Amino acid sequence: MSEVRRLRVLVVDDHDVVHWGLRLLLTEQPWVERCLAAHDGAEALDLTRRYDPHVALVDLFVGAESGAEICESIVAASPRTRVLFISGAGRISPRVAKAAGASGFISKDWGAHDVAMAVRMVGLGMTVFTPQEERPATQLSEREHEVLDLIAAGSTNKEIAERLFLSPHTVKEHTSTLYRKLGVRNRAEAVQRAQRLGLIG
Repeated sequence: MSEVRRLRVLVVDDHDVVHWGLRLLLTEQPWVERCLAAHDGAEALDLTRRYDPHVALVDLFVGAESGAEICESIVAASPRTRVLFISGAGRISPRVAKAAGASGFISKDWGAHDVAMAVRMVGLGMTVFTPQEERPATQLSEREHEVLDLIAAGSTNKEIAERLFLSPHTVKEHTSTLYRKLGVRNRAEAVQRAQRLGLIG
């Protein structure tokens, strides 16, 4: 039996608990040579240049940064590094992920064994996309679509309330629901995420 190829893995996420969990999981794997951690795009790029990781496990949203943009910069700096997107709430289509240079997408809802196997598969040159990622998992109501369109147009909550004849409180509730469904934390992320999913032009 041939020797197991040992992989260097870079985890890119802005949450300490996620770092701790993934590093604990991956360092236990006999095929992981080293597990590195970056909390933002600049740190990820620096570690990529220094250690040439085989796999970069990148969250879709790293703070206010786009995981897709971080992916592009990692691949540009180290073409041999293969990127695997991971997310807790958001989704990205295989088409968009591949366009950014990624080789797969997994959810933080997956079990530890499945996450580890996905990292290994990507490190060995395979892709990991499950069928449900082929279409957006996000289902918005008609009213939520209207609010989203106005957010994308740059309208404030007060302007949205006046336009849709709603109270500011109701608009705020719709906005909060939108953020939750899209897995984002602010307006800029919501618009960016909705564009990726094809929910807005």
